[in-house]
Amino acid sequence: MQNHHTPLSNKILRLKDIALLTGLSRSTIYDKQNPKSPRFDSTFPLKIQLGARAVGWREKDIIEWINSMRCGPTLGTK
Repeated sequence: MQNHHTPLSNKILRLKDIALLTGLSRSTIYDKQNPKSPRFDSTFPLKIQLGARAVGWREKDIIEWINSMRCGPTLGTK
């Protein structure tokens, strides 16, 4: 039997790509990484410093985070 799972890529995605994949705004993405923010999410993947003013995220980490959100409880449900 063949495994039909697509291997997750080690590709580095930039902020615009993360916003498209997650549906989150730029500010929400950064807030999810800021422990002082009410939107802080310790499970959100950490950014990778690519240069003095450039950051990215591992595609596989973002996809895994999105998939974990599907399995978690939905707000407003019991």
